[in-house]
Amino acid sequence: MQSNQMYKIKILTYCLLLCILSQACKDKQASIVEVAQKPQDQTKTAETAIKTAKKTILCFGNSLTAGYGLDEEKAWPALLQNKLDSIDPTYTVINAGLSGETTSGGLNRIDWLLKQQVDYFILELGANDMLRGLDITKTRENLSLIIERVKAKDPEIPIIIGGMLAPPNMGKEYADQFNQIFPEISMKYKATLIPFFLENVAGVTALNLPDGKHPNEQGQKIVLENVWSALSLLL
Repeated sequence: MQSNQMYKIKILTYCLLLCILSQACKDKQASIVEVAQKPQDQTKTAETAIKTAKKTILCFGNSLTAGYGLDEEKAWPALLQNKLDSIDPTYTVINAGLSGETTSGGLNRIDWLLKQQVDYFILELGANDMLRGLDITKTRENLSLIIERVKAKDPEIPIIIGGMLAPPNMGKEYADQFNQIFPEISMKYKATLIPFFLENVAGVTALNLPDGKHPNEQGQKIVLENVWSALSLLL
C-alpha cells in the first residue's frame, strides 16, 4: 500500500515537472518571437518618422518677400504656409525677406541662413539693384553665387527664381540686359523660373500700397499665386 502511494507521488511530481518545463519553453519561444519582431517595428517607426518629417521652404528676398508695410502674417510666405497647412502640414515656410536687401547684401547673409535645414529655396532678389541702377554684371554674379552656396549645401535642393523686369524709365539698354539675368541663371542652374514675380500686381493701383511699389494685402494673394504656380510643380 505504501509502495503504491509512493508511485503515485512520483507520477504526480513527474507530471508537474513536465508542465513547468513546457511553460518555460513557451515563454522562451515567445521572447524569441518578440525580439525577432522588434527590428520590423523599428523599421516601421523609422518609415513613419521619415514620412512625417518637416520639410523647410526658405523664402529669401527683399521687401517683396518680407511683406513691407504689412503685418508678417499677411505677406505671401505666411499665406503660403496657410495654404500648405490645409494641403500637407509637413511643410514649414521661413520668411527670410529683408527690406532694402540687394543681391550683394543677400550674398553676405546667405551662409548664416543655410545653417538650418533647407529643402526648397525660393530666391527673390534683384529689384533693389535695378532701382539703384547697380552694375548688371555684379547683380548676375551675386545671384549666381547665392545659388552656388545653396547647391553646395545640397545639390538636390529645388530652387525657384523670382524674375524681375525693369521699367522703361531705366532705359532700354539697361532694361534689356537686366531682364535677361533671371532666364539666364535659371537655365544655367536648372532652376524653376517665375518669369515676373509681380505678374498681375505691378502697376495696378488697387493691388499696391500708396508707394506704388509694394503689394498690399490683396496684391500679396496674387503674388502667392505666382509663387504657387512654380512651387506646386516641385512638391
